[in-house]
Amino acid sequence: MDTPQDTLGTLLEQRRTQTADPAAVDAPTVKLVIFTIGAQRLALPGTCVSEILPLTTIHLVPGCPAALEGVISVRGDITSVMRLGDLLDLEHAPPSRHGAILLAQSPQMIGGEPMRSGLRVDSVVDVLDILEDSLQPVPDTLAGTLRRASSRLFELGATSVVLLDLDTLFQDYLREVG
Repeated sequence: MDTPQDTLGTLLEQRRTQTADPAAVDAPTVKLVIFTIGAQRLALPGTCVSEILPLTTIHLVPGCPAALEGVISVRGDITSVMRLGDLLDLEHAPPSRHGAILLAQSPQMIGGEPMRSGLRVDSVVDVLDILEDSLQPVPDTLAGTLRRASSRLFELGATSVVLLDLDTLFQDYLREVG
């Protein structure tokens, strides 16, 4: 059985060896970082994610809200880390070597400057260019907090992937902490 890392390596090798399809038509695409929290597949726009870090020691900061797991040092800079599952009311899988921290920045100004934070995810699945036309509206059947923080939905193989709105996530977090 392939591990997720082996599967990713296989996918990357297939992309390197594929030849361009002469029938392919140029269409607008959007780069997405696809990841998991528990069994849920989610994505963020690539423009919001500056770096994908392996899961490292996260240092607890006493008195912080539950969703703020702590801080890490990124090349000497202190960066907060939020448990994305807590923000979305999703249960994280047990920590594993596939866990990652997405360094994310909101595209809109919040309080005069863009908000930045690390977001802990269970695993990173891929970074893909998706046709904009394949992005669909979020269905009404999507549950509570996840629905509010979602901007679009798309299919990746046989799996639905929820595209998150980082501005909404950060604004909801700031509203909660007062």
